[in-house]
Amino acid sequence: MENFGQLIGIRRSMRKFTEQELTQEEVVALLRSALISPSSKGAHPWEFVVVDDKNLLNQLAHCKERGAELIENAPLVIVVLADPLQSDVWVEDASVATTMMLLQAEDLGLGACWVQIRNRTMADGKPAEEMVRMILHIPERFRVLSIVAVGHKGMERKPFNEDRLLWEKVHINSFDGDEE
Repeated sequence: MENFGQLIGIRRSMRKFTEQELTQEEVVALLRSALISPSSKGAHPWEFVVVDDKNLLNQLAHCKERGAELIENAPLVIVVLADPLQSDVWVEDASVATTMMLLQAEDLGLGACWVQIRNRTMADGKPAEEMVRMILHIPERFRVLSIVAVGHKGMERKPFNEDRLLWEKVHINSFDGDEE
């Protein structure tokens, strides 16, 4: 990989990981990327919980009805939280931090996947966020946006197919679509 364009072209969600643990340097690089991410008015409303305990990973893998199963076999996850009292755009700020970690993981040759928690539910209809908060003892004032599962790639993914770019969704100077 020679540049950012190549990085974003090859970054794909990775849902299978090897059992190899991450090094301390890799974990620090992931967290550094999140901590230097921009935030509105420099508020930095986010916080991060790093989880590598197998029992906790197993519990987190059942925090929502579907889509979190991959957490169980990830060697590490980073839970992305934010304090809405610090910023009214905490969702955006925490999303940028999450994206930075996903890109950093790919740059390190690791695989990663964003697991959406905010506005998701468990099978019984309870918010997934409540389950994550309970498992990790997260104070009520924090909102849980996402969980980033990270590890060494356990499968091959082809780069993004540029032929699938939806250029028709790009509008110049005004919306020229068929909707009113």
